[in-house]
Amino acid sequence: MWFQDEARFGQQNQTTRLWAKRGSRPRVVEQQQFDYGYLFGAVCPSSGKTEALITPLVNKDAMMLHLELISLATERDRHAVVIVDGAGWHTMDTAIPFSNLTLIKLPAYSPELNPMEQVWQWLRQHCLSNRVFDCYEQIVEQVSRVWNTFIEGYWPS
Repeated sequence: MWFQDEARFGQQNQTTRLWAKRGSRPRVVEQQQFDYGYLFGAVCPSSGKTEALITPLVNKDAMMLHLELISLATERDRHAVVIVDGAGWHTMDTAIPFSNLTLIKLPAYSPELNPMEQVWQWLRQHCLSNRVFDCYEQIVEQVSRVWNTFIEGYWPS
């Protein structure tokens, strides 16, 4: 069983609390640009496997590319259930080309049922907040780095 979701990371970033010397007023830059990258992520808690894909936009084609990665990561002669939310590009026909995948949609407005939501929250709070990105390529580089940090240091494999 895989849990799949996607998150947007970019120049309109989240500001969070930070450690600073008592009495000081640290400054955080907020960008006005609008470049974003979308991280498609999936985890399989039983095997410890993960799959990710960073794209400049979200749509059915990007979802199918991510499902292809999940399909290839699924052991031969095994069938994987992929739990998804109700996003418009999570249509059941995206799994048709993959004979070893079945999509199951979560009930509407139930992010607490998808463990990937906690991954996104952790990445935002601990790795990607209070950041400035110059361009899309830098967003991709940093998001890739923090995803790899997460799977190497915090996700049991």
